Amino acid sequence: MKNNKVSLACELCRKKNYVTDKSAGNPGRIEIKKYCPRCKVHSLHKEEV
Repeated sequence: MKNNKVSLACELCRKKNYVTDKSAGNPGRIEIKKYCPRCKVHSLHKEEV
């Protein structure tokens, strides 16, 4: 299976801060708590389409 590149956006400011690989076999959206340099806090980052 091929890995797809997806971007992760901060839930608070909606800025796309990270790019990661996602397995093609995973149908759900990625949600990871990461540091946002714009907000200067750890916040939930969700997969953007």
